Amino acid sequence: MPTAPTASFETLDPNNPDPNQPDTEVLRQFASRLSERVRGELDFTTTARALYSTDAGNYRVVPNVVFAPVDKAEAILAINVARELGIPLTPRGSGTSCAGNAIGPGLVIDFMRHMNRVLSVDPQKKTAIVEPGCIEATLQQEAGKYGLRFGPDPSTQNRCTIGGMVGNNACGPHATAWGKTSENIVSLEVVDGCGRHFTASQGSLADVPGLQELVDANLAPIRTEMGRFGRQVSGYSLEYLLPESGANLAGMLVGTEGTLACALEIEVKLVDIPCAPVLVAIGYPNMIEAGRDVPAILAHDPLAVEGLDKRLVDVVRVHKGPGAVPELPAGEGWLLCEVGGADLDDAMRRAQAMAASANSNAVVIYSPGKDAARLWRIRADGAGLGGRTPVELDDEGNVVGGNEQAWPGWEDAAVPPQNLGDYLADFTALMDSYGINGLLYGHFGDGCVHVRLDMPLGSQAGVGRSKEFLIDSAKLLGKYGGSVSGEHGDGRSRSELLKYMYSPQMLQIFAAIKHLFDPQNLMNPGVLTRPQPLVGAAGSHPDHHAFEQLQKEIAPDNLEIGLRRPAAKPIPAATGFQFRRDHADFTTAVHRCTGVSKCRADNSGNGEFMCPSYNATKNEIDSTRGRARILEELANGELITTWDDPRVTRALDLCLACKACAADCPAGVDMAKYRSEVNYRRYRGKVRPTSHYLLGRLPVWTRLTATIPGMAAIANTAMKIAPIRNLAFKIAGIDSRRQMPQLQSHLFNNWAPKHTCARKTSAVPRSANGKKYVVLWADSFSQSINDVGARDMIDVLVSAGYTPLLPPQDLCCGLTWITTGQLDTARKKITTLVKQLTPFALAGIPIVGVEPSCTAVLRDDALDLNIPAQVETVSSAVYTLAELLTAPAPIGPDTTDWMPNLAGKEVVAQPHCHHYSVMGWEADETLLNRAGAKLIKLSGCCGLAGNFGMEAGHYETSLKVAQQSLLPALSQHPDAIYLADGFSCRTQAQQLADRDGMHLASLIKHNQNRNATNA
Repeated sequence: MPTAPTASFETLDPNNPDPNQPDTEVLRQFASRLSERVRGELDFTTTARALYSTDAGNYRVVPNVVFAPVDKAEAILAINVARELGIPLTPRGSGTSCAGNAIGPGLVIDFMRHMNRVLSVDPQKKTAIVEPGCIEATLQQEAGKYGLRFGPDPSTQNRCTIGGMVGNNACGPHATAWGKTSENIVSLEVVDGCGRHFTASQGSLADVPGLQELVDANLAPIRTEMGRFGRQVSGYSLEYLLPESGANLAGMLVGTEGTLACALEIEVKLVDIPCAPVLVAIGYPNMIEAGRDVPAILAHDPLAVEGLDKRLVDVVRVHKGPGAVPELPAGEGWLLCEVGGADLDDAMRRAQAMAASANSNAVVIYSPGKDAARLWRIRADGAGLGGRTPVELDDEGNVVGGNEQAWPGWEDAAVPPQNLGDYLADFTALMDSYGINGLLYGHFGDGCVHVRLDMPLGSQAGVGRSKEFLIDSAKLLGKYGGSVSGEHGDGRSRSELLKYMYSPQMLQIFAAIKHLFDPQNLMNPGVLTRPQPLVGAAGSHPDHHAFEQLQKEIAPDNLEIGLRRPAAKPIPAATGFQFRRDHADFTTAVHRCTGVSKCRADNSGNGEFMCPSYNATKNEIDSTRGRARILEELANGELITTWDDPRVTRALDLCLACKACAADCPAGVDMAKYRSEVNYRRYRGKVRPTSHYLLGRLPVWTRLTATIPGMAAIANTAMKIAPIRNLAFKIAGIDSRRQMPQLQSHLFNNWAPKHTCARKTSAVPRSANGKKYVVLWADSFSQSINDVGARDMIDVLVSAGYTPLLPPQDLCCGLTWITTGQLDTARKKITTLVKQLTPFALAGIPIVGVEPSCTAVLRDDALDLNIPAQVETVSSAVYTLAELLTAPAPIGPDTTDWMPNLAGKEVVAQPHCHHYSVMGWEADETLLNRAGAKLIKLSGCCGLAGNFGMEAGHYETSLKVAQQSLLPALSQHPDAIYLADGFSCRTQAQQLADRDGMHLASLIKHNQNRNATNA
């Protein structure tokens, strides 16, 4: 927490103006009245305004200022000053809202940055008190110490805040058992739009003058229109104000989306953690039939009933491989049902009874464990996985369609569960009639359906057509007595649709409620009451002329609804990356980010790697989502217009290019690739930073030191002399706290033929001679810096029955050029390499790489660089060592003589980030487990990440990343073998922990059951 004022007022400084920020007296007064009185960050910069202009929805509203209070006193001060100056304000948690609820003009209050604590847990009363910015996972961790938990659990629970859940009345899978957020709140300490500071609870209507009278005068419509079924979340939940509900003001304020009051402290109810829940997966011919079976399943009192479309599961299979999905029962759609019990046996009996009553014979029951967790993770990632329509392939595997951006908008409509099947049938027909596609999933036990839709938002005509679809969807929902929002709130996506759900009288009651709490319409304006239109021009509020005038003074365009990706001319592909998954368009690529912000969570508990820089700094701009938002602004061309804008530079500066987001982001964002593209466009034809010439072209220099006699020895000696090293590092842009790795005095490809059976050849050998060939491709790191792994790989391959071949030349994949955005040179290098390897690949000879990051180039980046050669053929022939040794015949080994004996040996394994994200580490894990190793698999980047951790300005972040996983594990297991195929990973451990690591080939060679003999 800050101990001194950290407000950023530079954009209001007349000597340093920001052309994108309205320079108004109102904002100056706001800055002046807070600057000397707060410790929290007060930020008027374009960077902050860009980062907070969107959430996980479709809309973009640029605020004027962002404030992160350190306590509720600062929050109250900011709210009151904003109210007195007439500045609109929007409370914000993690910004994971799907409906444009967490964005707004004027002031955005970020509660997550500092007001994020669990203040107390009372295990006797089963309650807890939290600050609004408390991450739900933090509450679950603290409550879990007492065998308790908070009931509602949306899929974003490891990054969403309790305040955000209160704002949107979040639910999640277990609302089936424990209810939505409004049913789990004891009290709310709030400040409303009139500046009143009070605690809302049962029987507290008197805190808001006129509220009791309004309820008494409208008992009949409230009783008939509100609270009709469990997931009726849209509008204001006035049923809580009824006398039979105990006049529960806290319950009513939940789901009001910051339009009436701002929560400062929240008391929640807790429930007991269920014992040994069992997962039942039931397969159906389609999602409609799955929906129709929900009432029969609910008769068994499940903890959760989730619907899952097969096409979502297929996205995971395509993205991460078939092994990423446990075996599921036959079907095109499934219900995933969680069943609890007194113990595991009781839960299993109840699960079997549920399975027997289902209208399907396709059933699999999973005990608590890895498979069940993986299935729940697929369901939790639904919003991201559904962010693209599935790729459509022809019989030959060629892409023929699909892969279109899919948007929220009809994100979580809900109907009474007994109507679900019929509603899904009609909704599917409606989608078909509009030519709109979407993947259905959601909380089927509560009748809540999630879907991302490929609405044609790329043109004005398409936007209009999309609005027609949403209106017809709302009308259809009314037929089934549904709610346009079943848990995420109405926001800008659905507030205009409330007129198709409620009577004019009820909408007038909502407006009257708004006036009682917020007569100036400053609390999250344009949401729920007097809604802004779904799309189109500025909303008009003739009854609030003064408010409109104030808005024009502060920010003339802030009342205009803007789509997050406007209909704009795409940025042409030029000659950089082609973004094959995104139609060769940088604009489309960066908008792949849906904003669900899995990158802002601690994913280490899931065995995932994303996002190491955010977990090190906790700054939004250092998350994958934050970087994507800055790049979206660059593509949109309003707040940021040039590739060399310092805001872009800052956003990408701490990106490690680890590519973990490419695997762990459910939307498949590959920020490493976007970063390279930006550097390519920024520096093309211009002078680059010194590190690009030195570290970015490292293979050139290390080849010289390896081939010029005595050069490596001279360089190694010089780098041990501190003044020389410091001067050289300063010139090269390397942090002086780093050490230069030892250089070797030979090239591997020159050494190997003289000392092993491996031979260079450009000719493809005949397979008829009975030998099993493999091409060993040693990258530039293995060629000229450290070839131990490559040497030992030869021995392992021989012991596995292979005859190793070496390419005729030691050629580079261009990795360091890719990382620094020197894509023209990278393309040339990859083209040459691919041409050299193509004859072997065409002959069916596998190619095995040594360094994971370089192997990953051929498996991924090379496919996006428009290589004029048979790059796909070579890419599909490239293997890691573990993939080769665990592959089935005919590629796999014919003997088990190579198998190591690791029984009883503790192995701390650091998967290289590119290995994990591009190839997957499953083959390595399988091999080590078969060998009997006691495996400690690390999750997360080592922190060095090629040249990143070496560069000046990155050392602290590199160290913090290492402290997340690598350094603690090495400290806790001082006698373990440290396994790391990546040269960077071994270098980081050696320099920061004085621990030497080994390549998998070395581990196998030195632990084989028998010694292999070179041929």
